Parts: sequence; C-alpha cells; structure tokens
Amino acid sequence: MFIVANRIPVAEDWTEEFERKFAKRAGEIETQPGFVRMQILRPVSEGTSYSVLTTWESEEAFKTWMGSPDFRIAHQDPMPREAFSGRPHMEQHLVVISAEK
Repeated sequence: MFIVANRIPVAEDWTEEFERKFAKRAGEIETQPGFVRMQILRPVSEGTSYSVLTTWESEEAFKTWMGSPDFRIAHQDPMPREAFSGRPHMEQHLVVISAEK
C-alpha cells in the first residue's frame, strides 16, 4: 500500500469552507484504478494542520491519478491564499506494518 498525506494548515475562519469544498469536491477519485480510501482529518488542537490521507494500492496508481483529467478538475478551483495559515506540504509513505481489528 502507498499512502499520501497532505498536511494543510487552514486558517480558523476558513475551516468550514475547507470541509465543505472536500465534501463537494469535483472529480471521482473513488473510481480511479488502485484507489483504496480517502480520509480528511480535522485537527483537534490549535495550530495543527488538517491531514488529507489517500491510500493507494501502489505508488504507480497514485501517479496515474495525479496525471488524470479528474485530478485536474478536482484542483481547478483552489481556495484563496488567505484561507491558509501556512504552506501545505505532501508526504508519501509505503506501508511496512499495518494492523486492523
């Protein structure tokens, strides 16, 4: 499995809009080959970024999504600069250990 974590510092006045935007997001990530899941994690402590986690069967599946028309559609209407309290950054991880109930 391959996990991408986008850490997005959202300004306090923009949190509802940020969540609404993801709820109505354009594109059909769920239909992408190799897509497993997406999770939007709201921070519970002040000064912590939102985390947008996507899980893929492979790094190649993620790269294919990034090159797809659906990806471009999903990212064509970004939030204004003032919606962010810092710079977002992306982390990519290979799963080496996993446990579930």
